[in-house]
Amino acid sequence: MRAIITPHTFSGTVRVPASKSHTIRRLLIASLTDGVSRIERPLDSLDARSCLAVCRALGVDILEKIDETGVPEHWSVRGITRSGNSFSFGYAAHERVFDVGNSGTTLFLALAIAALGSTPCTFTGDEQIRRRSAANLLSALTALGVTVLSAKNGCAPITVRGPWKGGTCSIECPTSQYLSALLLAAPLASAGCVTDIDVPLLNEKPYIDMTLSYLDTHGVPYEKNADFSHFRVPGGAVYKPMNGIVPADFSSAAFPAATALISGGSVTLIGLDPHDTQGDKAFFDMITQMGASVAWSASSSGGWEVTISGKGRGERLCAGSFDLNAVPDLLPVMAVLAAFAEGETHLTNVAHARIKETDRITVMAQELSTLGVQCAEKPDGLIIRGGAPSGGAVDGHGDHRIVMAFAAAGLGTVDDLEIRGAEAADVTYPGFLNLLEARFM
Repeated sequence: MRAIITPHTFSGTVRVPASKSHTIRRLLIASLTDGVSRIERPLDSLDARSCLAVCRALGVDILEKIDETGVPEHWSVRGITRSGNSFSFGYAAHERVFDVGNSGTTLFLALAIAALGSTPCTFTGDEQIRRRSAANLLSALTALGVTVLSAKNGCAPITVRGPWKGGTCSIECPTSQYLSALLLAAPLASAGCVTDIDVPLLNEKPYIDMTLSYLDTHGVPYEKNADFSHFRVPGGAVYKPMNGIVPADFSSAAFPAATALISGGSVTLIGLDPHDTQGDKAFFDMITQMGASVAWSASSSGGWEVTISGKGRGERLCAGSFDLNAVPDLLPVMAVLAAFAEGETHLTNVAHARIKETDRITVMAQELSTLGVQCAEKPDGLIIRGGAPSGGAVDGHGDHRIVMAFAAAGLGTVDDLEIRGAEAADVTYPGFLNLLEARFM
């Protein structure tokens, strides 16, 4: 599908969709409780639906309550009961295949969870997923006694089979999802089973803070070094049923905020919690450094709202230097903001952006260049000289964040901007392109 974006000023009030990271973690944890959980206002996106499908295929009973607008009001999740020292996943006693679609979060986290059972589970996904290596995670699982089989370079299809025997593993984590997977599953190993995890490399640390916050909420014991270089997790823990509203997504919030800044408008975002563990809340500090106005206030309906405005249409933001190691998902949106800024912006320490849905460093350099933006690609980032990006056509490369970043850019380009593969935006933010009044072909 192609989306045509016509330049115009974007202003208004936007309710930010629920966090993908929180939604998937809550869904998987609820699936492993002996009881019923109620996940309120979950993210309804392709990635979240992929996780929902995997949980159901594992035997989890999930009921959906839909409101009058067709949006999920809540998911009622009845977890899987433990049988002896392993989980009784609800499929027949033979190998099953689970399709995670485009959801890397679901793939990595569910791999470790499936290793708590004694029946082989095979995971696959779309073309992008089958190119994303899980080799480091698979090596760690093997060291913990799990039987593993995969395609070349640790890519899907991947088969895992427990039991989880514990012991010591060492894992380099260019993506934090490897470590989150181990931390979510290890507490549920059998009592007396201890998992020691050495972590010589860790990117995206805030996502580990998020995962640990869930262990803390459930009273799960663990030990860790201050620098997160080592964890010790005893087995025998139990996750409790959990209820509550899923926090809004700072990663998604960056896109309407950037759209307002690029187009010379002002937007108020509803639903974000500035005290949440999500690392991408750093986006608001970054745009403040670039000259944007960011004002938090208490919402009249409870909670928080934040208003973002720039210098006005025709007045440019300031360039800057930004370390994106903890927040690689911000690379596409920061790159398009840099394309409209005054001066040269450096996006650094984010080599792991190359192993997301696409090589986001190469893709952003390539597509921005087609709009006349001067870009220099570095091994760990980009140098972008701002200017007046032209219109034309770009390819979304099947990557939701690439599509949404260029959609935001399209409101400030000289002429209309066509984005090929625009349907990928539905992976995390259904409706975003409609918000920008895109035309579809």
